[in-house]
Amino acid sequence: MKLAALRKATQRLAITDGKGFRLDRHRPDAVPDGLTAETAETLLASGIARLSALQERLYAQGSWSLLCVFQAIDAAGKDSTIKHVMSGVNPQGVRVHSFKAPGPDELAHDFLWRVSRELPPRGHIGIFNRSHYEEVLVSRLHPEILAHQGLPLSRQGKGFWRHRLEDIAGFERYLDRQGTVILKFFLHISRDEQKRRFLERMDTPSKTWKIAPSDIAERARWDDYMAAYEKAIAATATPHAPWYVVPANHKWVARLMVVEAMIAALEGLNLHLPAPAPQDNAWIAEARRQLEQEG
Repeated sequence: MKLAALRKATQRLAITDGKGFRLDRHRPDAVPDGLTAETAETLLASGIARLSALQERLYAQGSWSLLCVFQAIDAAGKDSTIKHVMSGVNPQGVRVHSFKAPGPDELAHDFLWRVSRELPPRGHIGIFNRSHYEEVLVSRLHPEILAHQGLPLSRQGKGFWRHRLEDIAGFERYLDRQGTVILKFFLHISRDEQKRRFLERMDTPSKTWKIAPSDIAERARWDDYMAAYEKAIAATATPHAPWYVVPANHKWVARLMVVEAMIAALEGLNLHLPAPAPQDNAWIAEARRQLEQEG
């Protein structure tokens, strides 16, 4: 598979306008034409090297930042995708944050407060393993979570979830205007594939820690979660903060699509290493002279 074909296949995953979006039109087991597990491994290695070079330019230029949001149902492969995609990137320029259940201090603030604190600074890549979208997914399906947030009752009425999605869209628009490029990845797996991965974890001693009773309980609400994801993507997919519905039944497909989307976004910034300023030439020449004269 050639890079041009890979780029086109990745672009087809992008949702830049949520109008009429339907999740069931996206196959979680899809494989781009001409792609095999063997070629994907080669392309991934090449892609990681390209990403590493772009990340160096991003860091050196110090004007833009890249925020990658990963959302998925349990066992979809968020952790492993992040691990493989970022394996060759300088950790000095990357920040990874996994969002867990909010604590007392976080619950005392608005729902975007804890997200704002973890945003990548200029020149960095930020990775969110789960994100602010948990507030329109898990919280939507579990009213008891919302009850703990201490919101005034007058702010919990009709249109609450629509308003929260509007706030997220506005937040992402603000970040874009400040120079943060946003990519949102929904790793899309089938219910049967989740079952297979759960059973594999149960049967593999080194993986049993990855599964909990809550995972099985949440699986029973599969359709509710898919509906919540569909609403979230439809309401917040924009050209400046696109969603990528990544087929993730095959992990080698998902990893390759994610790295290619990141490369395309960074290439679109026309990044370059800063050249020395004219006024720096004098001291550089003097420093060179001194070094060359050392014994």
